[in-house]
Amino acid sequence: MKNYIFKQLKFVRENTIRYVANMNDEKSLFIPVGFNNNIKWNLGHIYVVQERFSFDIIGEKMTMPNHFTELFSTGTKPSEWGEQKSPAIYDLIQLLDNQVNRVEQALEFRLNTTLEQPYTTSTGLTLSSVEELQTFCLYHEGMHFGAIKSISRMFQDVERK
Repeated sequence: MKNYIFKQLKFVRENTIRYVANMNDEKSLFIPVGFNNNIKWNLGHIYVVQERFSFDIIGEKMTMPNHFTELFSTGTKPSEWGEQKSPAIYDLIQLLDNQVNRVEQALEFRLNTTLEQPYTTSTGLTLSSVEELQTFCLYHEGMHFGAIKSISRMFQDVERK
């Protein structure tokens, strides 16, 4: 029987993907007043953090396209992307869609593994196991999904005017 974490990761990811599935690049690049990031950044950031928490922190190889860490890591923002071309939203969706299955395959029997060195998030939460890393990713993606929905609604408001 599959662990509940993978069921929840799939559920959360499917909701994220469903929400942006028909979105175009123009909408994905909109940055509302008062925001630092756009929908595309939030999607790329979800991908980067999931890779770090599922693979990098436990010493495994990440699947990270070129320039993703420079574009989507914590503290980055689209206004600083410069000459770096961001990926098409379609490509981000494909990466996100494939990621959860890779995570499950890699970690299915490792959730109870204790980290050699506990990891403290930027918000101050210390995580000590693979399972804790994955449950944090649920919270993290949900938080960014909320940002995606807010930005999308603001874009619609601007379009109506």
